[in-house]
Amino acid sequence: MKVQRSDGAQSATTGRQLLIAEAALAGAVALALFVHELPSIRRELRIYRLAGGFRAGRRYP
Repeated sequence: MKVQRSDGAQSATTGRQLLIAEAALAGAVALALFVHELPSIRRELRIYRLAGGFRAGRRYP
């Protein structure tokens, strides 16, 4: 459904199209941030496993 302006011209994008575009942009930014931080996450997980992981809770208060 296109919204009609008062001067008779039709809007180029609808509200739904705008929401879809914003959601796609937000998803792309989130994915780029995750991919950028992936090496750091892997390094932290490796350190966590070397320290004993979940089972080490009673050794390191």
